[in-house]
Amino acid sequence: MAAGYGELLRTRHAARLLVGTLLGRLPNATAALAVLLFARAEGGSYALAGALSAVYGAANAVGQPLLGRAVDRFGQPRVMLPAAVASALGMVLFAVVGLDPLPVAYAAMLIAGLFTPPLEGGLRALWPSVLRHGDQVHAAYALDAVAQEVMFSVGPLLVTLVVAVWSEAAALLVINAVGVVGALSVVVSPPSRRWRSAPREAHWLGALRSPGLLVLLGSFFFIGLALGAIAVASVAYADEHGGGMVSSALLSALGAGALVGGIVYGARSRPGAPERRLRLLVAALALGYLPLVLVPGVALMTVLAGVAGVFLAPALACAFVVVDRHAPSGTVTEAFSWLVTTFVVGNAVGTAVAGPAVQLGGAVSGFAVPAAGGAAALAVLLTAQRFLLDGPRPAPRPTERRTPDEPCAENDRNHAVEPGFRPRHQA
Repeated sequence: MAAGYGELLRTRHAARLLVGTLLGRLPNATAALAVLLFARAEGGSYALAGALSAVYGAANAVGQPLLGRAVDRFGQPRVMLPAAVASALGMVLFAVVGLDPLPVAYAAMLIAGLFTPPLEGGLRALWPSVLRHGDQVHAAYALDAVAQEVMFSVGPLLVTLVVAVWSEAAALLVINAVGVVGALSVVVSPPSRRWRSAPREAHWLGALRSPGLLVLLGSFFFIGLALGAIAVASVAYADEHGGGMVSSALLSALGAGALVGGIVYGARSRPGAPERRLRLLVAALALGYLPLVLVPGVALMTVLAGVAGVFLAPALACAFVVVDRHAPSGTVTEAFSWLVTTFVVGNAVGTAVAGPAVQLGGAVSGFAVPAAGGAAALAVLLTAQRFLLDGPRPAPRPTERRTPDEPCAENDRNHAVEPGFRPRHQA
């Protein structure tokens, strides 16, 4: 297992791209906490801090696919770096101005969220041109999902450390400076500078004209909803079981389960169509959420949370492969960015739905929301499976290899063309 990941990371440019992307995504991963701490330090209420974070999140959800489409059309360096700088400047404006005047604070959040660079989609578009064969690309997707779990665990710790050593404003500045450095490291790399999207059929819907992609996005909206609800339900469970660090223990167990599951999943090749495998993984994920409704004692609940997380990273890694296969030609970065947006929006909706559920029935009702979300995610895949199974052309066999420096336009393989549109139409 370790040897396979070691070979992947020893491939030229692979480690640099992975680390640079993780650093570049750090501001996005820590924005909610950093904004909350700074707003509270400036005398703002929790409601105001939540509203500012909501503006950032909504702007981020809009900006990711738009910037992803721009990357597909103009290349990574011309979009990613200016976007990263603009987003960081938005946070600098927020740190300098604070909450007065309040419209400027909201404008700063809008800028910071809207221009967050689509580094996730960009990295996944680069992997096929960097790695030697299909098995390594699939392993890279799994490692990417695992690294994401690590980032969302370590990022908040880094924010609190900078706050403890320096200040809340410094945390905003330091984290976003790190983000710009990470984005810079990626876009000046040879793979990023060489990468070009495949020719695209101009269409105002872009990646969303793929029925298979729409099915996947619908399913992962509900998975995002489940995760957002678990965070709220965990806090309610902690209130009913002694408070303290109980909610942190549950969420840490969830992340640890995803970490283990992703590492094991990516350690070897998986035969068969990824669309069929995705149904099994989402079914296992949905089943893992059901026992949480039992709300047993803290020790057993922590174990159940760990089990519930095991299939999260594998489902994400498999979803990346399915996006790869169903994205219309020339839209791969945009397609991956839509997955990020859908997941984030689902997470926010789950948080909003779980709050009233907890108010009505406590932690049991709160954990019923992720159970329902997992079931809905599976139902979407099952009821619309023909769009997933009939759409893409088959991916290359694992034995097909390329040299590390051989150029590859993108990881789209189905070259979907929308009839009735001509190249003069602008995407």
